[in-house]
Amino acid sequence: MIQLARKSHSITNLPSPSNPDCKDIMTLEICSRAPDFSLKTKTADGLKDVSLGEHLGNSSVVLLFFPFAFTSVCMAEACSVRDDLKAYEELNAKVFGISVDSPFAQEAMALKENLNFPLLSDFNKMVSKSYEVLYEDFIGFEGVAKRSAFVVSIEGNITFAWSSDDPKQLPDFNQIKQAL
Repeated sequence: MIQLARKSHSITNLPSPSNPDCKDIMTLEICSRAPDFSLKTKTADGLKDVSLGEHLGNSSVVLLFFPFAFTSVCMAEACSVRDDLKAYEELNAKVFGISVDSPFAQEAMALKENLNFPLLSDFNKMVSKSYEVLYEDFIGFEGVAKRSAFVVSIEGNITFAWSSDDPKQLPDFNQIKQAL
């Protein structure tokens, strides 16, 4: 039987020795450049590539990593963001959900729940690795994204980062909005 550690990491409490005005989690630091990426999303129009870089200079970006499509906590999180998307738009932010599910499974979830923000497929797990939010083992599955949240400024710097080893724990959405 696998037991998961119930530990969350909140950058807001960890000062960085290299920059006392910023804070860090693992090796990603607040104020550091967010790792760029390009991932696929699937809509009725087909597969489309979405990159972080295409939004820089225009809006802030909220990245919400989640373990699996169609699981109860992930669905609740996505629906919560869907219902509050206007608040993010008023803060000039784009929101993206990211999981290691295929873009086809994500499209089915988005359609079923009427999601109004893109879900991006990190099927190859490269983005979850670069943001350091990948479980080595999650209930017997290798390479599943941890529930995590990042805010990337309009300039491309990380202004908020949070990750939890407890897949049932949601990020504090008020803190995310404050970081925008």
